[in-house]
Amino acid sequence: MLGLTVPRHRLGAVLAGFSLVAAGVAVQVTPAAAATPHRILFDNAHAETAGNADWIVSTSQPDPLGQDSSPSAETDWTGALSSWGVALQKTGGYSLKTATSALTYGGSSATDLSNFDTLVLPEPNTLFTTAEKTAIMTFVKNGGGLFMISDHTGADRNNDGEDAVEILNDLMTNNSVDSTDPFGFSIDSLSISSDYPSAIGDSSNPVLHGSFGTVTKSLIASGTTATLKPADNSAVKGLLYRTGYSGNTGAFFATSTFGSGRVAFWGDSSPIDDGTGQSGNTLYDGWNDSGATNAALALNATEWLAGGSSGGGDDGGGGSTCTSAQLLGNNGFESGSSTWSSSSGVITNSADESARTGSYYAWLAGYGSAHTDTLSQSVTVPAACTTATLSFYLHVDTAETSTSTAYDTLKVQVLNSSGTVLSTLATYSNLNAASGYTQRSFSLAGYAGQTVTLKFTGTEGSTLQTSFVIDDTALNVS
Repeated sequence: MLGLTVPRHRLGAVLAGFSLVAAGVAVQVTPAAAATPHRILFDNAHAETAGNADWIVSTSQPDPLGQDSSPSAETDWTGALSSWGVALQKTGGYSLKTATSALTYGGSSATDLSNFDTLVLPEPNTLFTTAEKTAIMTFVKNGGGLFMISDHTGADRNNDGEDAVEILNDLMTNNSVDSTDPFGFSIDSLSISSDYPSAIGDSSNPVLHGSFGTVTKSLIASGTTATLKPADNSAVKGLLYRTGYSGNTGAFFATSTFGSGRVAFWGDSSPIDDGTGQSGNTLYDGWNDSGATNAALALNATEWLAGGSSGGGDDGGGGSTCTSAQLLGNNGFESGSSTWSSSSGVITNSADESARTGSYYAWLAGYGSAHTDTLSQSVTVPAACTTATLSFYLHVDTAETSTSTAYDTLKVQVLNSSGTVLSTLATYSNLNAASGYTQRSFSLAGYAGQTVTLKFTGTEGSTLQTSFVIDDTALNVS
């Protein structure tokens, strides 16, 4: 209950043992405009070349320029995605790389996701690890573009018991960042033998009417569709539909947003297959299928995901407009440790204190002995947003009796990605003790265009407890 004055005992009703780093809330702020050239990472670390698949832009990896530094034809690079890659390369506006090892975000690898605007997952055939799913989802939430390309159910090319439908659904529903249908769709367990899905009538859509051409139809040559759930994410939109379908069912190509990032889904790998690749593979030229406009669809979507087109949702890798949004995930702590990282036991539903709303809250300090707690979360503030307000509700109770000495403190700080303190937004102490919660607010607009870290640190002295209780956090941008 509020007003606790005895030392804290963390028993039972706490969430302990978090595996995430508790150094601070990494808040990455996107640049004012997408990098030129747009940086695209194609994944080849999850059996994308198993069986007859050859979903690579080039055999030269990570850099396709090692095979031909100035390709003019798709045969200058070897891979069933070489038409896609060469078309982007020839514009002079894209930098392409291939990932051949585990996907990371915030690391030192040259193919770390922090170095890219868009990640392409061309029919992955092995499950992503827990760390990889955290990296991918955080990358998108922080402004990255994600292109997920599936295939029909049962397309288990490496015979490990998992196909792209299961793997991509697992990414969306079983991750530490947001597993509550974050993109607003699920991939159907279907095997549709053939069809030419048609585009919706939306002349302003940058994916259907982009700089690479107008999209009218795509191709299914053994593929699947998605079921849309706009109640979970109102940004989700079907762009091409299986014949006879519309609305929330039968979406063959769909887009959505998550945090500050953009997402695209395609239900078959045949449309991106250009029919040529490494020797021994049986390929299908869907890229140049005369009944479809697959090349324009792939290229326009890549441009949109990288933030190269205006309109159509949040600004992904960094656009020139701002969409008003609340960016913190699990902002009331009701999903436990999901999205947040912290010291053991900080996020709790203990009855010894009370949440402002719901059941869970964050409780720093309160031991009555020398102790330090931290709380953190990663998020992006788009540079195009002129207003960025961090807010949270804070309750402080204490057993200290001094009216002049701050024995126990809670610091709210901004750090850079190297951990250097850029600013201390506020310092609260046992002198701020009061009944109930009080909302605290701070502007982060001055950090747009930077990578920064928000850090909550609660520190207690050697005797007499002070509890710093936080609930209902938010980072509102507009």
